[in-house]
Amino acid sequence: MSEELLETPAPAHDDARASRRSFLKNTALSALAASALAACTGKTAAASSPAQKGSGSTTDASGGTMAAHPAPVTAAAAAEDMDRMHEAGIKAFPAKTAGKGNQLLAPRLVGGVKEYQLTCTKTQWEVSPGRMVEAWTYNECVPGPQIRVREGDRVRVIVKNDLSESTAVHFHGLELPNDQDGVPFITQPPIKPGASHTYEFTVPEGNYGSHMYHSHHNAAKQVGLGLLGAFIVEPRNPKPIERADIDYTMVLNDGLHGYTLNGKGFPATEPIVAKLGQKVRLRFMNEGMMIHPMHLHGMHMTVIAKDGWDQPAPWKCDTLNIAPGERWDVIVNCNNPGTWAFHCHILPHAESDHGMFGMVTALIVQK
Repeated sequence: MSEELLETPAPAHDDARASRRSFLKNTALSALAASALAACTGKTAAASSPAQKGSGSTTDASGGTMAAHPAPVTAAAAAEDMDRMHEAGIKAFPAKTAGKGNQLLAPRLVGGVKEYQLTCTKTQWEVSPGRMVEAWTYNECVPGPQIRVREGDRVRVIVKNDLSESTAVHFHGLELPNDQDGVPFITQPPIKPGASHTYEFTVPEGNYGSHMYHSHHNAAKQVGLGLLGAFIVEPRNPKPIERADIDYTMVLNDGLHGYTLNGKGFPATEPIVAKLGQKVRLRFMNEGMMIHPMHLHGMHMTVIAKDGWDQPAPWKCDTLNIAPGERWDVIVNCNNPGTWAFHCHILPHAESDHGMFGMVTALIVQK
């Protein structure tokens, strides 16, 4: 074949076919390069992703490797997973945590006066297993120590402020002289950081019942962080209906630590344990900012007092709505053996798809 024939220009349609082949070849090479880069990027992301680390698998239901999305979870598997979480919470109850609040504080008798020392300080508080929070406390516990006196007692409470801001103490429910009411710039100066203040008063006759003490300065923050406690005044002459085998105080809160009973969230809440036939007196105190209808399974409650004042006619219920600042006293006749759920019936305060939490405990009636 002659050189002239070899050098003859190709027809225009042949050039078009060559250009198309070249375009397709280059496009294929580019796609392969992009795929390789994506695979490398996917490997890096998979190695650094906590979700991928936790999955334990890089395959999907189609059999592919390094899948972009995990295998879909079936409804049955999701239901089983939820059941496991619920069961784990119940089995953990009552879970051990560091610290316990609402413990009786013994007074020091000074010249016939019952004297109590309260120190306001910051501390780390375990609300539920492994969940540590900053708490502002009286004597390093939430709730603060329980103060228990009798009507007519002379009482002195010395408050030392080791916080970074001022504070004050209001004795909620006690009908005291104005200068002992504990409201800064109305009845007293605030207790500055590093300073102390002494409250002293005689508990009025007839002012017995379930009361509280708490901060009344920047209170939404300070009470929400734990500056609260029970102040109980015993009557000189208890009525027959008040007599009980067990006297239990339950302080409700919904502040910066979440939904708590006596400073703890389920499964770290404390169960109430009684024997069959015993009577339990429950003193509900709401130190939070929300209402909490407390519901007892298996037995009814007989309501005997509100805010420390006797009810003219005791009445029965199984769900008792407790508003912020309220105190309610009830008697439970433990006549039904078993472990009975006891919780706030605003359900998001007590349960989620992960199980029970927050304002849940149990009344255990033993045979």
